[in-house]
Amino acid sequence: MWLILAFLSAAFLGVYDSLKKKALKDNAVIPILFLNTLFSSLIFLPFIIGSATSDLLDGSIFHVASGGWEMHKYIVLKAFIVLSSWVLGYFGMKHLPLTIVGPINATRPVMVLVGALLVFGERLNVWQWIGVLLAVASFLMLSRSSKKEGIDFKHDHWIYMIVGAAALGALSGLYDKYLMAPVESGGVGLDRMMVQSWYNIYQCAMMLAMLMLLWWPKHRQTTPFHWDWAIIGVSLFLSTADFMYFYSLSLPSAMISIVSMIRRGSVVVSFLCGAMFFHEKNLKAKSVDLALVLLGMLFLYIGSK
Repeated sequence: MWLILAFLSAAFLGVYDSLKKKALKDNAVIPILFLNTLFSSLIFLPFIIGSATSDLLDGSIFHVASGGWEMHKYIVLKAFIVLSSWVLGYFGMKHLPLTIVGPINATRPVMVLVGALLVFGERLNVWQWIGVLLAVASFLMLSRSSKKEGIDFKHDHWIYMIVGAAALGALSGLYDKYLMAPVESGGVGLDRMMVQSWYNIYQCAMMLAMLMLLWWPKHRQTTPFHWDWAIIGVSLFLSTADFMYFYSLSLPSAMISIVSMIRRGSVVVSFLCGAMFFHEKNLKAKSVDLALVLLGMLFLYIGSK
């Protein structure tokens, strides 16, 4: 069951990336990001209210646990980390081909491993080191193939944004490990639905402040905003993908290392969408880069068993 949920989460995540690319085309980034956090909050708001005002959801997978500031302060920090990643990722994706963004994002498991090495003192085995080296090699090859499209990895600030978004996403993954771990194991022991529901609410509040303070005063001098139905699709597919991800991890037999690797397989879906719907170029060289990323993920999977 948890494997099926992991694969479904990866598929939904790939569609989410593709819809995000469509919504951002010739559109203002900040209002789209605000609307995405708003719609995601509206999806989970009924579960928060229902759990707090009745016992209808008690014992179900949709129940949202309650807690005071001692718990919510950790969720606020998570919201800040994720939102920072999204801001960088949205701006970068708007200006870069999906077939470049996807493989870069797929290196997140490598960043998580390196982070675990530095933060938690974990040691990598031979298989994992091979996976890391393959991911580095794929990144270098991707930088070479991207020059054919006029994208220089060393001097393109949109690339730096995507890499920064991926690094912050990896940091969020490490932080999730700390939040979800039981108290007796050194974690906070937070409820998964509490985290997913409330961090969307906090992100929405942060984005509203950013919208009013940074975008609205200068919106007439910047890229105009126009409505796109893909904006709702972004929130729906991301919320569903994350729900399946957290639910799969909550099952007793689930292995987080395998779930994380499968989830990064979303790059295959987004890569295919970039080729079919956005008609992106230089696909042959990029497919080799993608194959190296996937091979690196396979070695990480083998090393994590």
